[in-house]
Amino acid sequence: MVYQNSASYLWIKGETYYFNRRVPKDIQSYYSSSRIVICLKTSRRDSALRTARSIAQRLEDYWMSLRLANVDIPAFHLLRRDPQKLSKSSYDSPSQALDLYLRLKGVNKDKTFRRGAERNIQSVIDVLGDRPLDDYSSSDAAMYRDYLLKKGLNTASVKRNFSTIRSIINLTIQEHGLDCRNAFSKVYLPDLDDVKQREPIPIEDIRQIQKDCVSYDDEARWLVSLISDTGMRLSEAAGLHVDDINLDNNVPHIDLKPHPWRRLKTKGSQRQIPLVGASLWAAQRIKANTNNSPYAFPRYTSVTGTNANSASAALNKWLKSRVPDGCVIHSFRHSLRDRLRAVQCPSDTIDQIGGWSTAGVGQSYGEGYKLALLQEWLDGIKFD
Repeated sequence: MVYQNSASYLWIKGETYYFNRRVPKDIQSYYSSSRIVICLKTSRRDSALRTARSIAQRLEDYWMSLRLANVDIPAFHLLRRDPQKLSKSSYDSPSQALDLYLRLKGVNKDKTFRRGAERNIQSVIDVLGDRPLDDYSSSDAAMYRDYLLKKGLNTASVKRNFSTIRSIINLTIQEHGLDCRNAFSKVYLPDLDDVKQREPIPIEDIRQIQKDCVSYDDEARWLVSLISDTGMRLSEAAGLHVDDINLDNNVPHIDLKPHPWRRLKTKGSQRQIPLVGASLWAAQRIKANTNNSPYAFPRYTSVTGTNANSASAALNKWLKSRVPDGCVIHSFRHSLRDRLRAVQCPSDTIDQIGGWSTAGVGQSYGEGYKLALLQEWLDGIKFD
């Protein structure tokens, strides 16, 4: 250490202390003298020692810089020819925004919610880098849009990605009071005719499918039948608790509500749906074959969640030869709306049965239609 030898650099002449040190041989060529002598202008040894230490340290630092000037630069081959601009921004990055979003909005959400948010933000980071939020420009967002389109995503998927990304970034901007705009908020997203519309299943095919379900009479076919005359989403039906099925009521019905293993898409998705026709038959078969399981469809649901993807793959495979091209299990939902229209059911009644969003503030007032009235409309579309 330099401090340990500082005393040896002191030289006293009369009553005054001097700093006295020889210049190292390897850097003597930079000096006109081989020795450095500096008057410290003090007669006190403690003061002189402190000053000598400071001078010695500064000389050591300077001599090191002279030595390094004559040495090849370490890792010179790793230097960029065009240095990247380093942002001095203290704003959060997308990865930090994601952490905040999941912490605040991810509570009681299923793994699909978390996985979608993580996937979309990671995609932004992979393409544009994990930079401060105010470092992104609209041209960066446009570049990301083009990347998704070239990757083969249709415009609907691109819009869903951007919707999630905007929500994540907007939340951080609002929560932290950041003075920056969201670069992903006003990116032009083209409306291309590349989205395949779900086709409704023809009436004669629905009738035959329901007959086939009775012939098979197993858990998978109960699920198909239950959906066919209620219009429930696949995840809604597959995640039912046995107690959600009410057969002892004057109007047998499904009491559709969220569960820890399966959330609902929207608040309006929570509803009561009368059971008629094939759906009533399926509900009766489920109740008669619970086997001590609390779940209506234990093949697809457990305490860890509802595996709607597995159910969709299995049921669509079975339906493929029974429905026209373009029709899938979700098509029953489209068909139900058409079947209710055919009997001139009011649109707000249809929305209540299917859990669709309704237009206008007034539609949210009141308790909605009673089960008995909903049952009358569904009775009008069931098959004999």
